[in-house]
Amino acid sequence: MTTSVDVRTTSGRVRGQVIERLNTTLYQFQGIPYAEPPIGALRFAKPKPIQQPRDGIIDATKPGNSCMQKEVVLSPIPITQSEDSLVLNIWTPTLPTDNTTNQSHKPVMFWIYGGALSFGSIDHYNGGPLAAHDVVFVAPNYRLGLFGFLYGDREDAPGNVGFYDQLLALKWVRENIHLFGGDKDQITIFGESAGSWSVSAHILSPLSKGLFKRAIMSSGAHMYNKDRDVISKDEAITEGKRIAKELGWSEDMDWIQYLRTVEAKDLVDKARGMTFPVLETEFLPLSAQKAFHNNNFYSDIDLMAGVNSTEGSVLSRLLIPKDKEVYTLNDFGSGVKASDDTFHGMDANKVMDYYLKSVDTNSTPAMKRAFYEFYGDLFMKYPTYLFARQMATTVGNWHNIYFYELSYQSQFYAKQFQCDDKESAVGHGMDIPFVFGIPLSPEMANFFDETDRQFSRDVMRMWTIFAKYGKPDDKWPQLLSDPNVPKVKDLNPDPNRPPLHDPYGHCYENMWKSYFG
Repeated sequence: MTTSVDVRTTSGRVRGQVIERLNTTLYQFQGIPYAEPPIGALRFAKPKPIQQPRDGIIDATKPGNSCMQKEVVLSPIPITQSEDSLVLNIWTPTLPTDNTTNQSHKPVMFWIYGGALSFGSIDHYNGGPLAAHDVVFVAPNYRLGLFGFLYGDREDAPGNVGFYDQLLALKWVRENIHLFGGDKDQITIFGESAGSWSVSAHILSPLSKGLFKRAIMSSGAHMYNKDRDVISKDEAITEGKRIAKELGWSEDMDWIQYLRTVEAKDLVDKARGMTFPVLETEFLPLSAQKAFHNNNFYSDIDLMAGVNSTEGSVLSRLLIPKDKEVYTLNDFGSGVKASDDTFHGMDANKVMDYYLKSVDTNSTPAMKRAFYEFYGDLFMKYPTYLFARQMATTVGNWHNIYFYELSYQSQFYAKQFQCDDKESAVGHGMDIPFVFGIPLSPEMANFFDETDRQFSRDVMRMWTIFAKYGKPDDKWPQLLSDPNVPKVKDLNPDPNRPPLHDPYGHCYENMWKSYFG
């Protein structure tokens, strides 16, 4: 019989349940509302805090709703979609009781899921294995796609409201987490892919300053062309009005108000594959480059960041279908152009000269591998690395800044991610199973070997120790421990691998310096 447990929060009285993970008793709460439903007049608007605690008991023994989004094949668990989805999940190893008033509160790990700011759900991530390492795990849903990032250049549609959702959830945690045994002054925000973009946005945003103590960025930072945003304010408004027109808006009407009346599923259908935030706004007033240059970012934190060794293989699937048998020089050039259509301002000839140097252009595997390198460098590796390096340059004497490159893949996830060829290697997203202890779950035991399981234990230990102390382990050198030779941890089950010494310097100096700055 499942044991239930109640906690009284600012949202109301929530009822969770006692579970077991990694031989540890934990308390699990799912679907706790942290904001008023963002429906009607609140569609596209900043989230509103819950005004009055809900009457009765909030059932937190089952998943809440997930945000509106297109269905994605890789989603491991079916979700129930609704606009009323601003909820969060909590796993905690302890609950304060009258008998433990002097009990010390645990560090908090605040997870932001990835999915191109267009798809994803907290219900795809079980925080139990991490919480079993003596931390409190929290994960909020936030609005995606047009619901979270439509920009209207006005107070009731300011853009980036998905980030405001995360911000409000963070404030809810600071107000309530002591009730779940957590320490509001020991919060680590962490995320992967668009979750990592989000973490970088909170480091840059004046609105998030002081709300967390540490950050982990896995594969992503909002840091692209130094001269031009991915999407400008004018482009964002033009795109929004184009969508409104396709859905029946006429120009004698208020376009934002009109879009508040259309069916949610129609807005989902109009969403594109990737969503990008708009800069020069209240949440993100400056680009990363300008924020670092002007010292306008939250510098009073420890940071751990990293990438996977072949980020571009999974990310390139839309540009290079896995089953494409012949990949030519023309295909490579088309892929560079398509990338430039999104990220802007690249010198295509320079890209091709650099990435195809010494490559057999008649070999499809070699050409695919070269494109994976280019696309991963542009999209994930260099934004993440340069963000961390800039942090280290600015705050390294006062705070710990670490960087890693994951160089190991489990065979099971290699197949799942279609990365079971040597060109694809350790693709985007392949760190997630190790961080969340998936190889250790009983139902997955037959899919992983002992190396996978031990590596997952090691990764979870490093992540949670960083959340507790700001330092993942004694052997991991800080990124700029030698200011002239950046050191990057080779994240791999082999504990004797030495750090990588300035692995990104040559490519940055010869290819990306003029682009990223």
